Amino acid sequence: MTILVTGGAGFIGSNFVIDWLAQSDETVVNLDLLTYAGNLQNLAALQTDPRHVFVQGDIKDGPMVDTLLALHKPRAIVNFAAESHVDRSIHGPGDFIQTNIVGTFHLLESVRAHWVHMDAASRAAFRVLHVSTDEVYGSLPPGAPAFTESHRVEPNSPYSASKAASDHLVRAYHHTYGLPVLTTNCSNNYGPYQFPEKLIPLMIVNALAGKPLPVYGDGQQIRDWLYVTDHCTAIRRVLEAGRLGETYNVGGWNEMPNLDIVHTVCALLDELRPRADGKPYKEQISFVTDRPGHDRRYAIDARKIEQELGWKPAETFATGIRKTVAWYLEHQDWVSNVQSGGYRQWLDKHYGTQISV
Repeated sequence: MTILVTGGAGFIGSNFVIDWLAQSDETVVNLDLLTYAGNLQNLAALQTDPRHVFVQGDIKDGPMVDTLLALHKPRAIVNFAAESHVDRSIHGPGDFIQTNIVGTFHLLESVRAHWVHMDAASRAAFRVLHVSTDEVYGSLPPGAPAFTESHRVEPNSPYSASKAASDHLVRAYHHTYGLPVLTTNCSNNYGPYQFPEKLIPLMIVNALAGKPLPVYGDGQQIRDWLYVTDHCTAIRRVLEAGRLGETYNVGGWNEMPNLDIVHTVCALLDELRPRADGKPYKEQISFVTDRPGHDRRYAIDARKIEQELGWKPAETFATGIRKTVAWYLEHQDWVSNVQSGGYRQWLDKHYGTQISV
């Protein structure tokens, strides 16, 4: 038996592939374009593992995807392939439209053509799981109930709009063609192998380098935080037992303001890797102009997946963030390798003269 994972060299995708092969002997065909955030070093431990078949390619390449499906005959598709950084979507939305919307369309077309020619038993067992985000729901005011699966979709950035569009396409292919799909909408992930453009790894990397820790606005933007391994177990459970056509919100029950996250990271670094001058890392915090259209609060109500499928996160934020900081301290070679010239140029462009990073 085989599954096809798209975007499996990225942050969440690579963690999922590693976790999957630790739990199962089922082969994973891993399709990734290897853009800046796709990194084969994430999968170095699987280099000689015959259960992991890596293919560099684009989900928009229909003939290539058709060939993979015909050759490997996967019983399931897990789609992580996406552009996923809000700041990048503000500066260059075109890539997000192409990958997240056009790419999802081409993938669905290839999968539908493959699925209709399966025998009856294989068709019945086949699954397509589309991984999405809580950002499609928009922004919550203080005190408002958390996002449920029936919450109105109100995306506020080019990134979240592109993901919402891809979610709608997945839903439409189920209702129109009967394609056996599942969708998960997750909260902010953190953990090993996350590219250091996102909040937590950026704070760790900049702190250790003695650079400013850029915090948008007043730092009171609230997010729900989910440890990436918990996300992987949720996806596995939805793939195993989720109801066809359904959406499942996946969250960590950890609503926290961004500034509290930064203070927590600083405190852990003070403990685990103190500054040479003995001063606290929080002295490096620097507030910068808020980004355009910055959503104030996201919160996930994850009761549906717990009640229907028995899943809930194993990590608290306290346990997950300690594991994350420790991982980055122990993998400075990985950090150095992903900080290419292109990445530094993007940081300079994004922050401009506000901050030296």
